[in-house]
Amino acid sequence: MRLGVLDIGSNTVHLLVMDAHRGARPLPAYSHKVELRLAEHMEAGERLSKEGAARLRGHVEEALRVAEDKGVEDLMAFATSAVREAVNGEEVLADLNTRTEVDIQVLSGQDEARLTFLAVRRWFGWSSGRLLVLDIGGGSLEIASGIDEQPDVAVSLPLGAGRLTRDRFSADPPSAEEIRALRRHVRTEIARKVGDVARYGRADHAVATSKTFRQLARITGAAPSSEGNVRRVLRHADLVGWTGRLAEMDPRARAGLPGVSEGRAPQLPAGAIVADAAMDLLGVGELEVCPWALREGVILRRLDMMPER
Repeated sequence: MRLGVLDIGSNTVHLLVMDAHRGARPLPAYSHKVELRLAEHMEAGERLSKEGAARLRGHVEEALRVAEDKGVEDLMAFATSAVREAVNGEEVLADLNTRTEVDIQVLSGQDEARLTFLAVRRWFGWSSGRLLVLDIGGGSLEIASGIDEQPDVAVSLPLGAGRLTRDRFSADPPSAEEIRALRRHVRTEIARKVGDVARYGRADHAVATSKTFRQLARITGAAPSSEGNVRRVLRHADLVGWTGRLAEMDPRARAGLPGVSEGRAPQLPAGAIVADAAMDLLGVGELEVCPWALREGVILRRLDMMPER
């Protein structure tokens, strides 16, 4: 059957259409994505503005039309940190649900971590042993570790690249003082959770998902997307030097780097600081980039819950 998953994230509204059935690998059929950057539409008190809510509604309605055109039989829609943390998030979603007749679920940070972990486990299989999975989104950092399909530990921290850029930097490039302050903040937050992750043992395979990690891997030498599903890794030794360089570059220069989009370029210094800190504090020398992440995890969980025909 043809399934669709609508992801209302901090940076984008993304519809992924996949052909799938139980016991088979889901195959991507179509992708429709628009940049919204909901964090930029937050008013004082973390309230989503009327303009932001209207733009969100327009993008969701557009995605639903695309899903119908592509023959989607079953659509799952979810929202993550930006809507989850907006003081009027429930109100905005209730209005959306009424207007579109689509049940948009709000995922908790731990749910995000668990579903992303499921996708990574299915991609790499049981032979990977204990997995450690890191994901840097626009609003949060997710960390999960485990030996099964459900992680032993799932952590979500408010350390998304978009959030930190908005809240911690006053200019682009940011000042050296702001970089140092962000670095201290990020490392303090992650260090508080290291023990929770480490108590289950060292990972056999460390994995990264998300656009931020893919871009960091690309600028440090990983293969471009045009080469297909080849192995891509991000080495901490390579990342360390780039963390400082990215912070000193202006957005246009960053956007000229391999694999970096213009829309994501302003967030990349903060994302690099988070990636550097997570790899250092968790003792990870290398992360392998996984093509599957949260959206695929949502689809896989849906397939698992479907009755056998």
